[in-house]
Amino acid sequence: MRIRDAIDEPAASRAGGHGAAPASQFLWYIPNQIDGGHRGDTPSPDLATFDLLTAHARAVEDGGWQGALIGTSWGRFDAWTLASALTAATRRFEPLVAIRPGYWQAAQFAAAAATLDHLSGGRLRVNIVSGRDELGAYGDGEDASARRYDRTREFMVLVRRLWSGETVNFAGAFYQVADARLAPPVARRPGRAHPPLYFGGASPAAEAVAAGHADVQLFWGEPLDGIAERISRLRALSRTLDRDLPPLEFGLRITTVVRETSEAAWAAAHAKLAAMAQGWSEASWVHQSAAAFGQARLNALHASGDVLDDNLFTAPARLGAGGAASTWLVGSAAEVAAALARYRALGISHFVLSDTPYREEADRQGRLLLPLLREAALSAGQTPARATRP
Repeated sequence: MRIRDAIDEPAASRAGGHGAAPASQFLWYIPNQIDGGHRGDTPSPDLATFDLLTAHARAVEDGGWQGALIGTSWGRFDAWTLASALTAATRRFEPLVAIRPGYWQAAQFAAAAATLDHLSGGRLRVNIVSGRDELGAYGDGEDASARRYDRTREFMVLVRRLWSGETVNFAGAFYQVADARLAPPVARRPGRAHPPLYFGGASPAAEAVAAGHADVQLFWGEPLDGIAERISRLRALSRTLDRDLPPLEFGLRITTVVRETSEAAWAAAHAKLAAMAQGWSEASWVHQSAAAFGQARLNALHASGDVLDDNLFTAPARLGAGGAASTWLVGSAAEVAAALARYRALGISHFVLSDTPYREEADRQGRLLLPLLREAALSAGQTPARATRP
């Protein structure tokens, strides 16, 4: 699909044929590693304190972000416990909590999520992760990729049914419940029937799960033509699967290196790259396996050049960065805002941004970048979503 074709689609078509394009959502990232230095962040012996993590969440809130992604993997603070604590310590902060079906029974998770959503006044978002982790450490016996995606599909179906308030009897390949009913069920709120389910993955199996069952498909930072092609394919797949949910929405999880000028931003980016080349530790740069379908796509980008489109910096993946740190949008606030607007024109409405040091950059980009992003959304005739007020 040509980028121009996607940009020229009517708004109703871009939203999946069901009305206006969804409101833009702007979130940040809060690291929950026990040790400092994640992806080049400033190491701190106090990283793992409640006071520091709370201050980070409040900085996100005060900086104008709706909330922040909190990741999940074995060997770091439990994302769910941390999200619950930070939600209690803030007024509007919306945690996008990454969870793994291998960590949870579906009914147990549905109940925990319904409780947190209720107590927070509807601030919860959920990012479901199917990829492998330290399986043996927490007793997950599902190693085969196909079965993990089958389990994720079943997990999402069962959780949604439980959230609806019905009494559920379910006998699947991975989960079984009898006469299960949540109290309280998830309350319907304006614009959402339940906490939105975000999902990532680029393989055919992952895309089938997203097209049929996710609320938001998250992409990492690929060039515009790659994102346009994937959005087109996922929309077509949703129709093929006879999706009975609201139209699938799309999000971008990417590193943004923003400064007052383009020259300062590129100088900062190259300084970070030089630090990587000097050997930042594996604990600092969590390199994803090239066997992962999406990571392989990112790793291949730098073969086409270190800078793609106008300012998508691909060199970090060449030096070992993984996931959202594989590619960076670099430039002045105006340049990065323009780049993100081009993704928005393709159908991206959820933006999960970050740079290190995370807390300081939440403030900097909240001052420099966020106002431009909101202004661009308003200029396009689309009202940016605001943080939930409990």
